Amino acid sequence: MRRLFLFFIPMGFSVVLINLSHVIINGTLARAADQETILAGYALGMSLLAVAERPAVLLRQTCSALVRDRQSYRAVRAVGFAVFSAALAFGALVAYTPLGKWIFGGAFGAEPDVEAQAIRTWQALMFLAVFSGLRCFYQGVIIYRMRTKWLTVGMVFRLAGMFLLSQFFIHAGITSSLQGAVIFVFGMMIEALLSWIECRKLVGEMPERAEECMIEKPKHVFPFYNPLLFSSLIVVWVLPILNALLGTTDRAKLAVASFAVAGSLMNLMLGFFTYFHQIALHFGKSNPEQVRRFTLALGFVPALFQIALSFTPIGPWMLSHALHVKGELLEASLHALRGFVPFVLVFPWLDTLNGFVMSKGETKLMFGSQTANAAVTILAIAAFVLSLPGWAGVLGSFAQSAGTAAELALLFWLYRRNRKRERTISAGLRSPDHPTGVTLHE
Repeated sequence: MRRLFLFFIPMGFSVVLINLSHVIINGTLARAADQETILAGYALGMSLLAVAERPAVLLRQTCSALVRDRQSYRAVRAVGFAVFSAALAFGALVAYTPLGKWIFGGAFGAEPDVEAQAIRTWQALMFLAVFSGLRCFYQGVIIYRMRTKWLTVGMVFRLAGMFLLSQFFIHAGITSSLQGAVIFVFGMMIEALLSWIECRKLVGEMPERAEECMIEKPKHVFPFYNPLLFSSLIVVWVLPILNALLGTTDRAKLAVASFAVAGSLMNLMLGFFTYFHQIALHFGKSNPEQVRRFTLALGFVPALFQIALSFTPIGPWMLSHALHVKGELLEASLHALRGFVPFVLVFPWLDTLNGFVMSKGETKLMFGSQTANAAVTILAIAAFVLSLPGWAGVLGSFAQSAGTAAELALLFWLYRRNRKRERTISAGLRSPDHPTGVTLHE
């Protein structure tokens, strides 16, 4: 258990700092004269970023699970370069062709001023997918080698750089959501550089070829990576669709902005606890019972934090003093925070189960469960928008909570079904009536 905590705690702190960086950006942009327009434009750009960034972020889990020598490192790196190239091509199309206007103004239904802010934001955010992907690729190796303290070190330097740049922009004056995107990209460049420095050292210590490693070429990476990618290509559209449907409510700007502010604070509460999957991925095979005990010990903590933030004076204080949110936006953001309570309660158990699934190489199960998440979330937000159009950002948090609960339920059922099949096959192999080890049923 001590080893689990020493492995987990640095990763947890790094995610807290990541989410604190989002709070810094939202707090900076909230100082603008027209905070609703600026925040809504940044939120729309960030929601589309998930589409371009998500395939690159999956390289962290892929590296952690597959890289065991320099040859496998090069194989995963080749896949990563293909992903980065595709992300840049997509980003350029959105930033510099009419596709951007069609997405933000047409598909998202943004008002002209919000649309203009979102496109300007995207002209910087399009580069974030590359630096974020590089960071995740290098961190996958760092996590596998149990050097997780370097994730915290990288985030400290990233946060310091972002804070200094945000202070410069505040002094100069906040006039565009592009300033938030520039802060984000600058911080990500710092973290990617530091991760590369440590990863390069660790890869140099690896053998050229490890006997137990079967990953030799990029094609050997795809059976693990592709199911994660395909499920992500479904899930990443959920946030843009949520923002688009929130944009059809009675107070569109208020709904999108409050959902974004509440999401940033929710992620701050949950951030420390978003690496349960790495615990299950690395220790699930060798000591699954300890992983379950670890999750049971910490799994309810983020929900307690979220409840305290949502139903005590801590929430209004954080919104008004840390993020400088005021008036109707503060009230709407507080309501949206309350809608995230079920999400935070479910997430640690879902993340742990995902880790067990990846440790067994059964990433196809995650495609089914995440598809269920997307379907339930979209159906829920559509129903909420039609029936409760005046409820602003809380509609988005309720819908995400419903989708996450559906994902956990389906994944748990699929995982248990596979374990029952394993036990049935194992019993058949041991049967004295079938000395060949193959039953008629099989």
